[in-house]
Amino acid sequence: MLRHGIRSCRPLRLALAAVALAVALAPASALAGRLKVAVIKFGTVSWEMDVIRHHGLAADQELELEVLALANTNASKVALQAGEADVIVTDWIWVSRQRAEGADYTFVPYSTALGSLMVPADSPIKEIADLKGRRLGIAGGPLDKSWLLLRGYGLERLGADLDGEVDKVFAAAPLLNEQIQAGRLDAVINYWPFAARLQARGYRPLLGVNEMAESFGLVSRVPLLGYVFRESQGEAQRDDIMAFLNATREAKRIMSISDAEWERLRPKMRAKDDATFVALRAGFRHGIPFHWRSEQRKDAAKLFAILAEQGGEQLVGPSGELAPGTFWPHFTY
Repeated sequence: MLRHGIRSCRPLRLALAAVALAVALAPASALAGRLKVAVIKFGTVSWEMDVIRHHGLAADQELELEVLALANTNASKVALQAGEADVIVTDWIWVSRQRAEGADYTFVPYSTALGSLMVPADSPIKEIADLKGRRLGIAGGPLDKSWLLLRGYGLERLGADLDGEVDKVFAAAPLLNEQIQAGRLDAVINYWPFAARLQARGYRPLLGVNEMAESFGLVSRVPLLGYVFRESQGEAQRDDIMAFLNATREAKRIMSISDAEWERLRPKMRAKDDATFVALRAGFRHGIPFHWRSEQRKDAAKLFAILAEQGGEQLVGPSGELAPGTFWPHFTY
């Protein structure tokens, strides 16, 4: 029986040897790393991910990239915190707050594009003083960064907090666009893609959020949104994270110079007309970060202080200062 048992193991040994040989002979081009990136399904980040996929930019970096399409930013944060995603896009205010509370998330810029305060073309509102008593739509809620900057701007220019001067309507960005087009709002402060859609329909920007920030002495355009991941993962998988970031940089380069690429992307942009398509393309290109060095990081710290003063602990958490490590130091533009 013993001799029979030994003979019966031989086929198994041969099979295992065959598997080992197959692995040894696997193509040298097999991808070395893998990351999961969570994006909002119809957001602008999904355009960049599509460029990476279409041109094989991640594969060029020997990276397998899985893109998870989610409903909103909160869903992406939950996915990151639960370990269901490795990278998401959000703002560094959230990153700093999380770090102050013990998490180790860190940030690399995605875009400098911010929103705008928009009014109808024939609106009697010519400056922010004219907002008093008007019905103002605000995307993102009472702690929205654009709204907080507008309040700070109003305090500087008018000596009054617009929080008590306007009739505030907080709602989702698409709904605000519908409401102002229906004549139910006098003005809206909305994220840049939705402001671009309004501008394509003849609405005019009264004040850009970047202009508000510059009024506080910022000398550079600070990217508020960026790719966020765990610092510990950035150290353990630095090659993979760098491969991903290099792929995003190449995608942005393509999107900055190729109109043909945008024509390919057009079905994903949900642009109903040429004016909307052009406005969205221009807005994305305008937001591509070309500089992210000490000057921009110093301005980010200034911006944090401004937002902390307006939003308080509800926005920035228990620390009134930008948390060390908020910005990942290993990647610059």
